[in-house]
Amino acid sequence: MLKAAGETTRLHLLILCRRCDLTVSDLAWITGQSQPGISRSLKQLCDVGLLERYTEGNWVIYRQALGGAGDEIGAVIDRLMDEDGEPTAGYLARLEEVRAQRRERVQAFFSRNAEQWSELSRLQVSERDVETAFHAVLGAGHLGHLLDLGTGTGRILAVLGGRCERAVGVDMNAEMLAVARQNIDRPDFRHIQVRQADIRSLPFAAGAFDLITAHQVLHYLDDPARVIREAARVLKPGGRIVIADLLPHQLEQLVTEQAHRRLGFDTAEVHNWFVSAGLAAGQSVSLTGRPLPVGIWSAEKPVPVEDN
Repeated sequence: MLKAAGETTRLHLLILCRRCDLTVSDLAWITGQSQPGISRSLKQLCDVGLLERYTEGNWVIYRQALGGAGDEIGAVIDRLMDEDGEPTAGYLARLEEVRAQRRERVQAFFSRNAEQWSELSRLQVSERDVETAFHAVLGAGHLGHLLDLGTGTGRILAVLGGRCERAVGVDMNAEMLAVARQNIDRPDFRHIQVRQADIRSLPFAAGAFDLITAHQVLHYLDDPARVIREAARVLKPGGRIVIADLLPHQLEQLVTEQAHRRLGFDTAEVHNWFVSAGLAAGQSVSLTGRPLPVGIWSAEKPVPVEDN
């Protein structure tokens, strides 16, 4: 790892990718170097575990490694790096230009969808009430490794990220991922990342996460039970899943106007999904909304009993 980071170009690519998600074209523009050369250097950094590579639509995204020796060594290099020297200072200034362009695109997205967001906010329980209920269900203490399904704007990552060792948000919508990426683009959130993935077939190993959340996601799906089963697969024994979604309601226009597939879920149905996925249902909370009430349901993955 130290040898890979010791070459000047690779060192600067590592420093830049530890600050936010970047593409080859981003890095080529920032450094003024050719894309083939940047690609070769990134491959070396990924091969040794200093960076992670993943695809998002037609794009390939590079980001700091989360956890393990790669993250530890990268953090040490970060602390030792002289940000005021050249060319580092110039690269970091150009990185801020990339971030500014992203903020403009995010603002344009919200402007196009402002009416829809405003209407949904008016109908549902306030975000603050839902977040308070989330914390109450989870209780105090450290949350370990978090996976947020259908992360959307990344709101749950921002709310719970400070209590996690590592957090990952997944979503299929590239525009929403851009919004989430902007919302977590903070120095204290470097342990959080977002990536494009299908929540019905997650790109993670079994037992990879201590906590899985799904906030206002399942009502968009044809088969929510399948998502719960997949979540149970990547949940550690003793880990928890917490779902916040709509309780049964009568606003049928949400199916045609907002692409909802289901008009909410009752607690019995959600508990049946948990049982089918091998989870033990836990605490549930109902929040009154006018006219859209919200339910919060939790479950735990049992720890196998060892034979003596």
